[in-house]
Amino acid sequence: MTDAPLLKAPARPPAWRRFAARVVGHGIVFLCRAITAVHADWRGIEPSARQRVYFANHVSNADMPMIWSVLPQHLRMKTRPVAAADYWLRNKIRAFAGGEVFRAVLIDRRADQWVDDPMAAILQALDEGASLIIFPEGLRNQGPEPLQPFKSGLFNIAEARPDVELVPTWIANLNSVMPKGEIIPLPLMCSVTFGTPLRREDGEERRDFLTRAAAALLALKPEERA
Repeated sequence: MTDAPLLKAPARPPAWRRFAARVVGHGIVFLCRAITAVHADWRGIEPSARQRVYFANHVSNADMPMIWSVLPQHLRMKTRPVAAADYWLRNKIRAFAGGEVFRAVLIDRRADQWVDDPMAAILQALDEGASLIIFPEGLRNQGPEPLQPFKSGLFNIAEARPDVELVPTWIANLNSVMPKGEIIPLPLMCSVTFGTPLRREDGEERRDFLTRAAAALLALKPEERA
């Protein structure tokens, strides 16, 4: 990861940029569906305007757009991904996509660069009424295990905002569509499975909650074909 300076997260853009962001957003949805035929499997829950945090496995930079693209439009408009500022603010194109198309809550992963508490920005987005997409593993999982240990963020959200539904969300086959280091996606079919929401139980400790959340997510993983 480079230490080059980042662009600043954009303030509220003018009307023409908001229109351009909507057009680009529709284009991203079209491309995701055209290239991967990505579809939603609402296995444990139905689409709803209830405030939610969709927590997902993470193998590719395309994970977030896939989840975002399968949400119904009225939910997509109020759902914001939590994403790495040091990735999305690296150049003007990424800053436009991350800040204006996806309206991401941008968090700097470089702890030595923190000015504000990253959790404060996440909770502020929830308090403003947004639903969120998060990847509790943190970095992309490039190892042999289907999930890496979860960071504390999901537990912190569950503890601070207990009324928000936490929805396990499994993205299948995307590591084959967009392998690390590749720019051009491969035309393969993907799915996004939404499981039964969970909440932190009274008195549940961080480790126990994160273990239970990881198990709920892993239970959505499709069986390997012989």
